[in-house]
Amino acid sequence: MVKTMNRIIDLHIHSHYSRATSKNCTIEGLYQWGKIKGIDIMGTGDFTHPKWSAELQEKLEPAEPGLFRVKPDIGREIDKKLPASVRERQVRFMLSVEISNIYSKGGKVRKLHNLVIMPSFAAATAFNEQLGRIGNLKADGRPILGLDSKELLRLALAAEENTLFIPAHIWTPWFGLFGSKSGFDSLAEAFEELSPHVKAAETGLSSDPYMNWRVSQLDGITMVSNSDAHSPEKLGREANIVDTTLDYFDIREGIMTGDRRFVGTIEFFPQEGKYHYDGHRLCNVRFSPKETKAHGGVCPVCHQPLVVGVEYRVEELADRPETEQPKKKSVEYIIPLVEMIAEVKDVKSTSSRKVKEEYMNLIAALGDEFSLLRHVPLEAIKAAGFSEVAEAISRMRAGNVVIEPGYDGVYGVVKVFANAAQMKKAAGQKALL
Repeated sequence: MVKTMNRIIDLHIHSHYSRATSKNCTIEGLYQWGKIKGIDIMGTGDFTHPKWSAELQEKLEPAEPGLFRVKPDIGREIDKKLPASVRERQVRFMLSVEISNIYSKGGKVRKLHNLVIMPSFAAATAFNEQLGRIGNLKADGRPILGLDSKELLRLALAAEENTLFIPAHIWTPWFGLFGSKSGFDSLAEAFEELSPHVKAAETGLSSDPYMNWRVSQLDGITMVSNSDAHSPEKLGREANIVDTTLDYFDIREGIMTGDRRFVGTIEFFPQEGKYHYDGHRLCNVRFSPKETKAHGGVCPVCHQPLVVGVEYRVEELADRPETEQPKKKSVEYIIPLVEMIAEVKDVKSTSSRKVKEEYMNLIAALGDEFSLLRHVPLEAIKAAGFSEVAEAISRMRAGNVVIEPGYDGVYGVVKVFANAAQMKKAAGQKALL
């Protein structure tokens, strides 16, 4: 019998051919950071883009069923530059793409993003040929198509019956299935007779499984989480844990059925997502749902309708009280390691040299980021000379954090220390007076 194991899977990412992405979103960059982060399997992103598709076929080769690996010569060159602590990790790819569907339905303009995952280049090519007749696939790695989401699903299934189709970040106001600005009130309203083929949906950074479990129409849907990374360093902001063999079809089945193989998810604190609360970025107005209702949904500064965020929208569709949140699957909350390093080092930018050096020192000494955040004993982190980071990780694991929720496109802020004095005291130093 083939042995299964818990594998970390991030299915929603982008290449350097998508707008507003890093030039380092190459196969080499994704492979390198997949190892550093501790991701076992990731999406390729953007397989509909002709140049990226050609690049994928040039640099990847078939591995296990429906999975791909970098070609050996590419892998060897990258591995030489990696710390020994992560060099031997395996990284696999699944062919994926996020598609932006903009169309009219039910008398309203709908804007939905959908994630499509396939097990072969043959299926992806057949799918691309159909989409190429509808829109310009060369313009963006995430193509914008005037195509009903239901028809997108139909085309995907026609190209490959084992397609994994996932509505992306379903609560995002502007481009989510249930988004307040251009979404629907039910999955059936969007996908009609094809709804039974949609067995998974993506929580997005601004919601978590507990919020989604309040909505009973999602009871038969597996709530997945992915990074939607636009740079390799953002891989694994959210991810899935699946007890599986290295096999596309086993992974797909685990996700589609939501059975014991789908162990759970690794989450952003949802308040850190940039659409968690309501508000107006330009007016510097951030409201909780209660405050939004008190103001009649209108911005007190510009007197225009507020951008209603995820928490408010969940409340609108929820038919279970907030206190009723069944724990169906494992849910782990993390803060990116660079954010905690920047906090304990009192550095504003997570991309500063000081933060980057400390990050790589931690990886070299103790292993990949997910292991550090989730499993490495705190005493081992302290013994390696990172006592302040150990304290930060301890607080994160306990959920002992300070949060300023995100709103209207502004990311929230999650800190492990309320102030500098608390940080110094927690690190065993004399508190500031």
